[in-house]
Amino acid sequence: MDNTYANAFIKNFLGKAPDWYKVAIIAFLIINPLVFFFVSKFFAGWLLVAEFIFTLAMALKCYPLQPGGLLAIEAVMVGMTSAEHVRKEVAANLEVLLLLVFMVAGIYFMKQLLLFIFTKLLINIKSKTTLSLAFCLSSAFLSAFLDALTVIAVVISVGIGFYSIYHRVVSNLPEGQKHDTSDDSVLLSNVSNRNILEQFRSFLRSLLMHAGVGTALGGVMTMVGEPQNLIIAKYAGWDFITFLIRMAPITVPVMFFGLLTCVLVERFHLFGYGAALPSPVRDILANYDKEMSAKRTISDKVKLHVQALIGIWLIVALALHLAEVGLIGLTVIILATSLCGITEEHDLGKAFQEALPFASLLTVFFAVVAVIVDQGLFTPVIHYVLQADESSQLALFYLFNGLLSSISDNVFVGTVYITEARAALEAGIVSLPQYQMLAVAINTGTNLPSVATPNGQAAFLFLLTSALAPLIRLSYGRMVLMALPYTIVLTLVGLLCVEYTLHPMTDLFYKWNWLSMPESH
Repeated sequence: MDNTYANAFIKNFLGKAPDWYKVAIIAFLIINPLVFFFVSKFFAGWLLVAEFIFTLAMALKCYPLQPGGLLAIEAVMVGMTSAEHVRKEVAANLEVLLLLVFMVAGIYFMKQLLLFIFTKLLINIKSKTTLSLAFCLSSAFLSAFLDALTVIAVVISVGIGFYSIYHRVVSNLPEGQKHDTSDDSVLLSNVSNRNILEQFRSFLRSLLMHAGVGTALGGVMTMVGEPQNLIIAKYAGWDFITFLIRMAPITVPVMFFGLLTCVLVERFHLFGYGAALPSPVRDILANYDKEMSAKRTISDKVKLHVQALIGIWLIVALALHLAEVGLIGLTVIILATSLCGITEEHDLGKAFQEALPFASLLTVFFAVVAVIVDQGLFTPVIHYVLQADESSQLALFYLFNGLLSSISDNVFVGTVYITEARAALEAGIVSLPQYQMLAVAINTGTNLPSVATPNGQAAFLFLLTSALAPLIRLSYGRMVLMALPYTIVLTLVGLLCVEYTLHPMTDLFYKWNWLSMPESH
């Protein structure tokens, strides 16, 4: 009986996750307190970070919230951090959580318009390279003014729409029925159909990755592109235009080479890119578009027009920062539902299903960040960089920010480094011009090399844990592989620009009176 009870407990623990994965999580939970109390608190902190990254890497085996949450709870219980510190980290990132909860739900209520627009693009742009470049460039442009999570939420919504249309046709499923990830319901009795589905998945994966990288290319350019940009701009005392010009010696060349990378990986079918939209899928999407156009009533057309106007409101409100991003998302929900006749509570609830699990996961992530702070995991690196001579400080700040941002939170890393740099300025360790260039290195470091992993970019992590990822077989490892060419190019180009063009171009901007000369500190 006891044995039966134990077996039932093990079966229930983490549900359908593989047995080896369950054993690994249990082992982590046993080892961590032992290491913390009897070996090294510092090493235990890094061990926890590595284990949390492992749960993210295994996201397709088990959603990271449960195993990562167990690790975070234990960390608080044994004293790696405190519940109060976790609360402060959550409070400091409240805007990000509000964004997730309300903006993603707001995008859900605009999916008719988004699917209409992107279906037209997909059908009319025959070249995969051109289409990929359009996704990357449009994501970059939007992310320079909007939040990257908002942009990627749009792309995910579109991707799910495309997949659902094709999956429903080949599965003979009725309208509105949920699509599983096993392909059991798909009519794949012949090899041709199976190959078409796999090629379509590869096609969607590449578009999503191009769009994800695009959010990083655009997000680094302006002070509103990423949350840490706002913090850095505040510490440096820069307005929107000053920030844009300050970053330009790095961000403009990086944008050019990023788009060039997009073209090359598609043209030469490298790193999982290059898959074209299969002709049968294009035909299904085209037929769907014709059917929807034929069925579209006056009421449906009014809804599309209303959603278009709400989309304009969204862009204007975000670009002018009329309110916090999450609150703007709430206005989108209210406007879209009230003007499109969605008034039932259960219809509203569906919109939040995608965002809330990720918001919960992000809260767990903030607990891990609290451990990083309390155990001083980054302190040796920060001290090493600040003790370096001025000639190498810029490159070191850029590289170490990139490395730490790849495994931690960009906002946290950027905030820690700009705070330390500001303290060094006030202590007379660095000059004001050097401090301003350090701010550029910190900003670009947290935004560019961090595309290496889903940990480094919230947009990537959101994509990895979205409902679309298992449908198109987008795993952690595959994301890292597909991001690799971008990681190499963006990191190297950014480093070369920090090392060789930042200083002379900044001096040139002073000469052209594009920037005012910094007053002596």
